[in-house]
Amino acid sequence: MLDQVTSNAARTNLAPIPFEADAPFLKITGELPRELNGTLYRNGPNPQFDAPGAHWFVGDGMLHAFHLENGRASYRNRWVRTPKWQAEHDAGRALFGGFGRKLPDTPADITADGCVANTNIIFHGGRLLALVESHLPTEIEPGTLNRLGYCDYKGAISGPFTAHPKIDPVTGELVFFGYNAAGPLTPALSYGAIDASGVVTRFERFEAPYASMVHDFIVTANHVLFPILPITGSMQRAMRGQAPYAWEPEKGAYIGVMKRNGASKDIVWFRAETCYVFHVMNAWEEGNRIMADVMQFEEAPLFNHPDGSPTDPRKNRARYCRWTFDLSGNTDRFTQTYLDDLTGEFPRVDDRRAGLSSNHGWYACANPDLPMFGALSGIVHVDGKGKRLGHYLLPAGDTISEPIFVERARDAAEGDGWLLAVVWRARENRSDLAIFNATDVEAGPIALVHLGHRVPDGFHGNWVGAR
Repeated sequence: MLDQVTSNAARTNLAPIPFEADAPFLKITGELPRELNGTLYRNGPNPQFDAPGAHWFVGDGMLHAFHLENGRASYRNRWVRTPKWQAEHDAGRALFGGFGRKLPDTPADITADGCVANTNIIFHGGRLLALVESHLPTEIEPGTLNRLGYCDYKGAISGPFTAHPKIDPVTGELVFFGYNAAGPLTPALSYGAIDASGVVTRFERFEAPYASMVHDFIVTANHVLFPILPITGSMQRAMRGQAPYAWEPEKGAYIGVMKRNGASKDIVWFRAETCYVFHVMNAWEEGNRIMADVMQFEEAPLFNHPDGSPTDPRKNRARYCRWTFDLSGNTDRFTQTYLDDLTGEFPRVDDRRAGLSSNHGWYACANPDLPMFGALSGIVHVDGKGKRLGHYLLPAGDTISEPIFVERARDAAEGDGWLLAVVWRARENRSDLAIFNATDVEAGPIALVHLGHRVPDGFHGNWVGAR
């Protein structure tokens, strides 16, 4: 699968760009809403050098910042200058391969820190943090995008830190976890919380059923859920020079449910049909039940079986799915119900409803009329029951990033605001920032901010309003 990704990079938007840039005055088509004052930060892999056998997931992080103010737009991009990036920059070549492993000819005195800080970027407790799930958060200086160093909250946390922490919209508390918490490819998970002021209030570790790549997790008002799904980690494979992560469906699917104010020793493990989920849209409680909306794959993409054979490409697509957990103690099984058959990924909600029942959600979708369901090329808007409220598709060949919701005002009704997404224009080989009315995506963008170059397909981002 990785070879396919690499070979297709020239005709898709996966290949890195080899430069950093500042564009203080960008051309705009349409009119930017005057209420949009702040910065959209995006993060994604943009390897400085090609490395043999390196997975797309482990490219050096590059930040892209679109600053909108009083109807104007500017842009800046910078690599996150991690110790790995700096060492390779100084050497003028790749020194690391996949998942933080040094290449055989890397000098012994080179740093062992393979952090790439390439997956997400959030603002919490007065800090802007670039995240990758294998390392501590990397603090970034707003505006300049300079790296300030790792953030361990004065030594209160250690080890891996998820790229998908959840911020409670009521208390401002940030809830997080980390996998490989006892070392690379181990089944231990960490769990913790940081209050709204940036003080760590909880940090502990516990054992999962097996070592798994746990990209995202689920948080409601009163519960935390940990998905242990069978992209498995194996030190034995890694020591043999094989893929450290592989698809092993026979391991089964486990979801650990814990009360947020409870103890990890009291986690209840639920089971269901084998699947994989990279991203959660939202979750909430209904009496004795927990409902979680996710983008579910039948088989994980981008990873092979342990013997190197590929997974089934017909099953390598995510669909909008609802998980239901019965907490009454009558069963240890949870149900999985697909709500739509469209291929999609990168789900988002109005973050003011995170962990609570919500009536609006959005995700990037693929065009079902294109061969093999193509790259993500549109946006779907759904209600709280999963019904489509709107569906927009880009011109053939163009692709779209994760759609990020920005409310019109703090007290605006749920869903009243805009969606911001970066669009790649295939024919022109450059990118636009597209702004949609969040409740009328079908009408298309109300404004486009035009870049002279492309922003490679990346992972996640967030809006930080003017302060």
